[in-house]
Amino acid sequence: MTPGYIQFMRENAPFLATGALLSFLSSFGQTFFIAVFAGDIRAEFNLSHGDWGLLYMLGTGASAVAMVFAGGLADRFRVRSLGIIVAAMLAAACFTMAYNTTTIILPFVIFALRFTGQGMMTHTAVVAMARWFVATRGKALAIAGLGYMLAEATLPLTFVWLKTFASWRTLWICAAIFTLAMIPVLIRLLRLERTPQSVTQENASPGMGGHHWTRRDALRHPLFWALTPTIMFFPAFATAFWFHQVHFAELKGYSHLALVSVFPIGTGVLAVSSIAYGWLIDRIGAKTILPFYLLPLVAAFTLHWSADHLAWTALAVCLMGLAGGGQATVLMAIWSEFYGTRHIGSIKAAATAVMVLGSAIGPGLSGWLIDVGVGFEQQMLGYAASFIVAISVMLVPLKNASKDLPTAP
Repeated sequence: MTPGYIQFMRENAPFLATGALLSFLSSFGQTFFIAVFAGDIRAEFNLSHGDWGLLYMLGTGASAVAMVFAGGLADRFRVRSLGIIVAAMLAAACFTMAYNTTTIILPFVIFALRFTGQGMMTHTAVVAMARWFVATRGKALAIAGLGYMLAEATLPLTFVWLKTFASWRTLWICAAIFTLAMIPVLIRLLRLERTPQSVTQENASPGMGGHHWTRRDALRHPLFWALTPTIMFFPAFATAFWFHQVHFAELKGYSHLALVSVFPIGTGVLAVSSIAYGWLIDRIGAKTILPFYLLPLVAAFTLHWSADHLAWTALAVCLMGLAGGGQATVLMAIWSEFYGTRHIGSIKAAATAVMVLGSAIGPGLSGWLIDVGVGFEQQMLGYAASFIVAISVMLVPLKNASKDLPTAP
């Protein structure tokens, strides 16, 4: 990490720490965490891979719809208020998962976890960074994302290990208590926060044509739809991989603990690549990097298909981490770069809804394919091909839209 990064972190510590903490807390609604308990939940409720995937798809899909309407709240409320409310709701969802004993309630629990964790908690963190920081937006997004990366590196391994000592329900109670304990920390960090309205008026940066685009305007522009495969495919197929990690380990002949032990390596790559992408965004712009960051996923999922040793799987996970650094920074910066920051909350909410929808489709589709006889390993080749399609679709609209960007002063 360069001296410039370290100085930037010192000067903006409370705000960056807020983004990192919100990102960390989002993990309790992320697939990589929920999937740790997939085997326990399937056994508890007597679910097949397809059944579990369908319930997960229903809950996550509903959260995608809710994000379209709720995401704009980040434009109207303080992060301090919104973040605390979402954290309390996330804790309640964790408690509900711990105590639920009815299958019919399960998709509602998944909805609550995904909406508050993956959806609103992540959305609040990203919108805050995009709005509070303009010239250093890339650095801010990268540093805030380290909270998520820390969770991804530590929580699966820790909770798989803890399951040898405590029941899965007890561990969900621990997640709820931890989330509640972080609320006073958020209040402390954000005691100096300004309102989004004041920040918008003072620091708003325009997008294409020098305009401040609304969500309606953005949804009418071809670039948004050209980026839809990019927004959707990564969360869809990465989520499918994390979601079926227990099944994948069985197919490859790994223990579950052995598989999750390589995840921190990928997260380390994710952290380094996020910082590198953040640095590049601030220097050459997100638009220049966008067409390239998905390429490692083509190799990653091809390796997941062919891997016959844990070392090859570890390499594939590292490649996913390399691309994940771009997903956490480049894609997030694109919305501000092309559409401006005045209405970034509602625009980002639409993109988040597409992302969440992708993460809903991935587990449901892959689980159904497993049940009908399409092996999970074979599915990986289709995932690899999808990223080539996503890159191809974006190229021409991205080139055309870039011509309308404001000239840097």
